[in-house]
Amino acid sequence: MGGQEPSIVENGPDEAFFTPSDNIVLEELFKDIKDVKSGAKPTLGEDRPSLKLLDNMSDTKHPDFQPTIFSTWDYNLADLDNKTINSIRSAILRNYITWARTVVRHDTDVIFLSHIIMYFCTSVPSALYLFFGNFTYLHGIVHLLVTVWYSGGFTLMMHNHIHNNGVLSKPYAAFDWTFPYILEPLMGHTWDSYYYHHVKAHHVEGNGPDDLSTTIRYQRDSIWCFLQYEARFLLLCWFDLPKYFVSKRKYNLAFRVTCTELSSYACLYLVAKWQFKPALFVFLLPFTIMRIGLMIGNWGQHALVDDLEPNSDFRSSITLIDVPSNRFCFNDGYHTSHHLNPLRHWRDHPHAFLKAKERYSQEGALVFHNIDYLEITFRILTKNYMHLAKQLVPIGDQIGMTQVELAEMLRRKTRRFSEEEIRIKFGKK
Repeated sequence: MGGQEPSIVENGPDEAFFTPSDNIVLEELFKDIKDVKSGAKPTLGEDRPSLKLLDNMSDTKHPDFQPTIFSTWDYNLADLDNKTINSIRSAILRNYITWARTVVRHDTDVIFLSHIIMYFCTSVPSALYLFFGNFTYLHGIVHLLVTVWYSGGFTLMMHNHIHNNGVLSKPYAAFDWTFPYILEPLMGHTWDSYYYHHVKAHHVEGNGPDDLSTTIRYQRDSIWCFLQYEARFLLLCWFDLPKYFVSKRKYNLAFRVTCTELSSYACLYLVAKWQFKPALFVFLLPFTIMRIGLMIGNWGQHALVDDLEPNSDFRSSITLIDVPSNRFCFNDGYHTSHHLNPLRHWRDHPHAFLKAKERYSQEGALVFHNIDYLEITFRILTKNYMHLAKQLVPIGDQIGMTQVELAEMLRRKTRRFSEEEIRIKFGKK
């Protein structure tokens, strides 16, 4: 067992959630592994076929341009002119795509409009019926389950919205500004808190000691530490976030987030007092589930932190390929790429990753395949480092390490940092 090779190198990937971009990325990484094992060097250079393929898919002027229309399956624009496809369906899709590309800010982002239409055609009328129609527990439970299913895609759509100040084109700016205030409470978010916590705090601090969602002060394979982490966010976010802004002398942000957060709680209270049963399934349970889920995900994203350079984006976050987060949540698996450039368009992450793969290798970055953030959190908390090592895609010096060696490397990256270490490594006074 001690000399066992990581099975991913021999068995290849599970293609269950492949996006076309993930397929291109993994093919090149697997080729690099084989090249290094045979004594050759990994493929580099900006004229690589993989980079050209990814470029062409996002180039509106190229014949291979492909907007993302749906998350559950991929459609090639050329297929819409294929006579083997039902002509009515093809015509409907062609007209929808043509119109949608004028509505969204980027031609690639038809999927954002698809999601917005879906939410307003399902979640909104369902919520209204629960309050003003005939409430039943069956309907409430189904509504909650659908909301939980929607929550990942909606949250990552809003992730793009808050980083880029919207997702729709200028003629639709008023609706682009308005729709989050309608949909956020239905999906478990309080008004604007995601923006203030994620953009104005998390990305400013980068999982450092002042980050409200930092993991470095916790033993990250400890269930007890994880529960403390969850409880603090769930119960004290309303207090910690304004306090953080005050400590940074950003009094305007402190005032604004206090107003939006407390007004959200006040509305939840009043709606629950008015009709508790529908409020429970439409607002209260989604809110609780969302808050818990956000921190489970963030723990997985930032649990594996390098003990030598914990302030490096390459060494304090991870990259996931062939996962639901890329298929359904707009390439959220490329978390290191996102931290390196929070304004980078979600479709550009695979290209940016491959273009910088030599730097990723030199920095000892972690790349996983076929394991998403929720499972990473679970595997870390159960100390199943052998499974994590099995799902690791080795790059750089990791190539040639045994599964046991990789597992031990991952275990070391979950160690709690002492305040003295934090002072030294982050320059904290």
